[in-house]
Amino acid sequence: MQENKQGSGMKKLFSGMGGDKVKNIIIVAGLVGIALIFFSSFIKPSSQNQQEQEESATITAEEYADQLEKNLTEVISSIQGAGPSKVMVTLESGVQTKYATEEKTNSEASQDKDSNGETTRSQQSGDSEITYITVRDANGAERALEITEIQPTVKGVVVVCSGGEDPVVQQRVIDAVTTALNISSKRVCVTR
Repeated sequence: MQENKQGSGMKKLFSGMGGDKVKNIIIVAGLVGIALIFFSSFIKPSSQNQQEQEESATITAEEYADQLEKNLTEVISSIQGAGPSKVMVTLESGVQTKYATEEKTNSEASQDKDSNGETTRSQQSGDSEITYITVRDANGAERALEITEIQPTVKGVVVVCSGGEDPVVQQRVIDAVTTALNISSKRVCVTR
């Protein structure tokens, strides 16, 4: 019963507006919808923006070393007696990316039989094939699926500070660097 009231209300609304006005409103609404669809093709989808952010989040080995040097300089300069300092960090390798892989193994067994029908020798050979798991991105391009990114290993650190001749300051600086980077004291040189 309520539907009849709503239906009759709609009929009154459209009949009061006139048939031409309703048609004009529908046509204008359709044109606006088509225009919105057309303009939406110029706007980048959020998945492309997300992919660009992921690519910019990846840092190079140089950027990683520079950031370590900056952070260590701030820490060492705040150590009592060290004074202003300069830090140089060397790395063993660049940033490494691990990719998802799938391994397929084909194993074959062969047996030799002697004249009595008894097995005398058994030999197994296995071929394994490793393939990378790929995914399609928003653009339809295929790329390997990244599992993790491994930051470079620190090879050594050289610290030059005004208090570098004092053995107490040297030990404080070495302790700070070895703790911050989780490296041995053999990889750290402190001098003036």
